[in-house]
Amino acid sequence: MHIVVVGTGYVGLSNAVIMARHNRVTAVDIDAQRIAMIAARKSPIIDAELAEYLANEPLDLTATLDAESAYVDADYVIVATPTNYDVRTNHFDTSTVEGVVDAALRVNETTRIVIKSTVPVGFTDSLRKRHPSAHIVFSPEFLREGRALYDNLHPSRIVVGDRGEIGEEFAELMRAGSLETDVPVLLAEATEAEAIKLFSNTYLALRVAYFNELDTYAMSRGLDSAQIIKGVGLDPRIGSHYNNPSFGYGGYCLPKDTKQLLANYDAVPQNLIAAIVDANRTRKDFIADDILARKPNIVGVYRLIMKEGSDNFRESAVQGIMKRIKAKGVPVIVYEPTLTEAEFFRSEVVTDLDEFKRRADVIIANRGGVELDDVIEKVYTRDIYGRD
Repeated sequence: MHIVVVGTGYVGLSNAVIMARHNRVTAVDIDAQRIAMIAARKSPIIDAELAEYLANEPLDLTATLDAESAYVDADYVIVATPTNYDVRTNHFDTSTVEGVVDAALRVNETTRIVIKSTVPVGFTDSLRKRHPSAHIVFSPEFLREGRALYDNLHPSRIVVGDRGEIGEEFAELMRAGSLETDVPVLLAEATEAEAIKLFSNTYLALRVAYFNELDTYAMSRGLDSAQIIKGVGLDPRIGSHYNNPSFGYGGYCLPKDTKQLLANYDAVPQNLIAAIVDANRTRKDFIADDILARKPNIVGVYRLIMKEGSDNFRESAVQGIMKRIKAKGVPVIVYEPTLTEAEFFRSEVVTDLDEFKRRADVIIANRGGVELDDVIEKVYTRDIYGRD
């Protein structure tokens, strides 16, 4: 079976790799550097399992910039292009997905389209109306950045927005590409599958916001957050997972997915979804004010990335803290080894860690690191457990 995967971010590339274990796969992107790296069996993103599989596993995987040639004999086209949230329209920008679908069906009207990009509820049905004879399904991904291939090799569940033969076939392709034999599979309607994705990520954001508000309360009242969190987590209905305080939820998925779900509610009564979005803003305000109360002359930001093992800092929570601090006239310097530019949003990038530690009066770290142990008295973090 020939499967084309369009978009080679962590979603697209991890899907391409698991499919290439048992199928002929062509990865497509508009970024020539990414394509060259994949062709050389190197991962363009930081992901330990992706790097290992590309380098050492027998994968039937090619990479190309020529999408139209790839579509010609494709049995499936998996769409994993970006759908950024547009604050002006309160809606995902789905133009890249629509463009891929239009182009693929223009070249090969019988190919099956599987959308992996996160989309608004109702989007797949709208595409089906535009292409009434086409086979278009939505299948949400539940992957962590930096562990995307691992999560595809060991999936928590497989959800496909099609309850017919195509849904069954694609679910089996996903399962066969994994290392598991007993994976929960749910075949749902496309619209319900879209909602599953948004509600799943919004619940994760809710959990982050909840433990952050617990931490805010403890800090304001001089209490020990760790003791409270431990006691709360001993209830098996709550559990001791996904409970480490932070500067707020961030990354590519949670901020945009919560806002899109809120926009999807439209005229539907709700209180909680809006509160989750508001809670994240309030947490950043609180953290910034607490840092400014220390009256620093220079604030240093240690790492922009959301978590260890990732090179992504899109919408990272610490950037919201930076903006608030700079708005009060306090200079901010940044230590982020993945940056090559001299500035990041008009903040100086310091490449020498020792110089960075010497110049900063307060060093803020969403997640700590042993590199800061020698200046621990300067470090401001809410990282209790030393994990994501």
